[in-house]
Amino acid sequence: MTILKPILTLSLAAFVGLSACGGPGAGAKTSPGAQMIDEIPPADPATEAAFQSWLAAFKPRAMAAGITEATWARATAEIRYNPKVIERDRNQAEFTKAIWDYLDSAASDTRIETGREMLRSHAALLREIEARYGVEKEVVVAVWGMESNFGNRRGSTLILPALATLAYDGRRGAFFASQFLAALQIIQAGDTDARHMTGSWAGAMGHTQFIPTSYLAFAVDFTGDGKRDIWSDNPADALASTAAYLARSGWAKGQPWGVEVTLPAGFNYALSGKGTKKSPAEWAALGVRAAGGGTVGNYGPASILLPAGAQGPALMIFGNFRAISRYNNADAYVIGVGHLSDRIKGQGPFLHPWPRDANALTLVERQELQRRLTALGYDTQGDDGIIGPNTTNAILAWQRANGREADGYPSRKLLEALR
Repeated sequence: MTILKPILTLSLAAFVGLSACGGPGAGAKTSPGAQMIDEIPPADPATEAAFQSWLAAFKPRAMAAGITEATWARATAEIRYNPKVIERDRNQAEFTKAIWDYLDSAASDTRIETGREMLRSHAALLREIEARYGVEKEVVVAVWGMESNFGNRRGSTLILPALATLAYDGRRGAFFASQFLAALQIIQAGDTDARHMTGSWAGAMGHTQFIPTSYLAFAVDFTGDGKRDIWSDNPADALASTAAYLARSGWAKGQPWGVEVTLPAGFNYALSGKGTKKSPAEWAALGVRAAGGGTVGNYGPASILLPAGAQGPALMIFGNFRAISRYNNADAYVIGVGHLSDRIKGQGPFLHPWPRDANALTLVERQELQRRLTALGYDTQGDDGIIGPNTTNAILAWQRANGREADGYPSRKLLEALR
């Protein structure tokens, strides 16, 4: 669970919720050496007939995109409507965990130790990938851990039927139609076949959960065998593809994704958020210090992020935060990858405690908060209950306009004030 432009291609977890397959909300396990494929339950005859009509109508679009008759015949021979995919799409477990609970899972002791073991067991491969793409090996391993639990949860759903079903369903039809077409192009190129193209129910594939358009844009043949194989037990192509993705997304080697900082008494919280960028020296002049003491190094323009509001840790984030967000745009995911990579590298936990006694808002309450903000003129661009950049910006605008501490955090106190 990537899961969403020249780089048009966030991992699908960003489009459908945090982890479509292998992050802290992991799905079906795929054991090394054995391919598991979920059975497709039968649909009612009328639905199946309508779906097959849709599939036939899609064929000219595939042909226009360069898919041959032979490829189409092979790829679509066994495609059937998958009602299980629609059920999962309709009943997604939205990301309701508080950030601290999410990070407890994302950077658990077990995951940190496994990540360090992966560094040791794949040392030569990871050194070569880092040298070629300029992305630190710990970050690549952290993405691997977040996306598929180091390859143990790659997903066992046949991708073509899943994407075709979601495209036919129409709720997000244009997006999934583009993914279905890209999946056909992958098969056309010979990188895999329809039977071996497996992943999450929502179309994310392989060790690091690429959606098809991301695969076409960034996947690499690191082993030199003529195929960009992100599905096999050998993770080389998948890990190199992840590094290539981050490199193309602007990764700067040697720059931290973020640094925990201590804010001075009386800090102007209106300066927090991704919209304000200052050099570490400028932040230091305002009294911002590294949480462990001293000032933060000059790693370029930075923003102050408060993932749990004013009561939790404060982070000074740099360009590499944005690079990870191209893989998955959720702040919790980016912090999870960044913090896990730091812990794998040997750094310690956050120094400032999380406000664990805070009563986090439920999904229904977050939706109410969005509706109330929008009704007051602070548009959250929807009321799905997911606290993304639009909602955060709306909260900040309301807080600033009403003389409140502007930390952008959807707290219970904020909801009560809106009520």
